[in-house]
Parts: sequence; C-alpha cells; structure tokens
Amino acid sequence: MATPQIRIGILNLMHDKLDTQKRFERVFANTRYQVKLTFFYPRTHYRGQAVPDLVQRISQPLNLARLSELDAFIITGAPIEQLDFSAVTYIDEIHQLIDRLVQLDIPQLYICWGAMAAANYLYGIEKHRLAEKLFGVFPNHIVNQGPLLAGLPDGFLAPHARYAELDHQQVNSHPDLILEATTVDNNLFSFRARKHPQSFLFAHLEYGRAALLKEYRREKNAYPDREYAKPQNYFLDPVHMRSPQFKWQPAQHIYFDNWLQTVVHDIQNKKLVKE
Repeated sequence: MATPQIRIGILNLMHDKLDTQKRFERVFANTRYQVKLTFFYPRTHYRGQAVPDLVQRISQPLNLARLSELDAFIITGAPIEQLDFSAVTYIDEIHQLIDRLVQLDIPQLYICWGAMAAANYLYGIEKHRLAEKLFGVFPNHIVNQGPLLAGLPDGFLAPHARYAELDHQQVNSHPDLILEATTVDNNLFSFRARKHPQSFLFAHLEYGRAALLKEYRREKNAYPDREYAKPQNYFLDPVHMRSPQFKWQPAQHIYFDNWLQTVVHDIQNKKLVKE
C-alpha cells in the first residue's frame, strides 16, 4: 500500500515564527513519510492591530472550517507560560480550535505551552510556575511505554525550556491520562490521553542544534539587566557558551516518526471504515 501524503496543520504561537516554521519543516522532511504542512496564526491575537507582514507571508489565519481537510494538527509552545490562561488574548480561539479537533477526532500533538493549555482545558490540569526556568538538555525516564516512545531508550535526551509545569498528581490520578515519561528530576516529558488521539509533549523536540542558544540570547537581549540561566548540559564549552551539541537529534527523529506512524494508522483505519 502506498504511503499517503499526511496533511498537518500547525498553529504557530512561538515568538520566533520563521525559525519555528523552518524547524518543523526540517523535522518532517527527515521522516519516512510525505508530509504537507500548513501553518496558521490565531486571528484574535491581532485583534485591533495589523497582522505583521512576516506572519501573513508564512502562515494563514486560523480557519476552523478547514480543519476537516487535515489529517493531524499541532499546537506549538508559546513564550507565555508565566501568564494565567485567562490573560491570554486568544485563549478562547484556542479552546474553539481544540473543540473542533476533538469533534473531528483527528490526531492532536500539543507542545509545551500548547500542551499546558490543552490539558488544562480538556482535563482540568492546573499549571504552576517553576522556582526557576527548566532550561537545557536532560535525560528522561520512561514511566509507561507508549507508541510515541517506541525505540527510545530509558534515559533518552531531550531539550526542555519553560518557566511552568503542570500538576503531576492531577495527571497521575486522572483516569483519562497516561503519564509516559519525565525527566530524572520528575519534570514532565509527555503524557497521552486514553480515549482520544491526543499527545502532550513538554520538551521542545522540534528544536535544532542552535535553538536553545537563540532562546537564551533573545531573552537576554530583551532584558539585558536581568540574569538568565544558561542552558544546561548543552555546550561543549559551557564557560564561554560555545559549541552547542545536538544531543537530542536521535530522540527527535524517533518521536516524530512514531507520531507520523500513528497518524498514518488513523488515516488507514478511517479509510477502511468508509469502505
């Protein structure tokens, strides 16, 4: 059977939108599947103001009517995890998007803030601020094996970059969620839903080699008088912040390839049902 083209929508909420788009394009170009990506932006984020030219050039306004044309959907992270969800100007649009994705029952991958917002909305999982930013490349412990972790060894490396975390006890005790993996210090890596094709990923596995360094410089340039933690376990020369290492590349390839495989299975199962 020929491998179908996989049509994936991505709501790009990241600050570095062009770099984010290039990262996802690179990630999905390096899998065994043929993938077509369509990038969207939330309309309500720009309510009362002009949409930046770059955003209009590389993405489309979110259109819920188009979701039925897609096979899967990703909501990215966003540099707003320190805000309450109610303070996010486009949170209602995010909720409407999630509702429609659930109604269509297409595979959903929520990443970092996207995972926090979706888990809070769908399952009531609370968010709290961390004492300090979780920032660097860390080993991750597999708690419950699942399809997206297949082929990953216990202790696999992944980049984390966030100021907030979800309530672990709520995740563990929720009957509809399965905790998959955490860092060795018990920060979340991922969990999944039991009844729906929903995956919640808290590491930025889509990041390329230089992404953590760029994130550090972006924050430092925005507020040069503030002290920011440097990414841990990342540089070959950490003193001078030189030679970043792409230690998570194997996990990146395996995880996203696994996710695409689950999307392909979903496409094929729906085709069989129609036949």
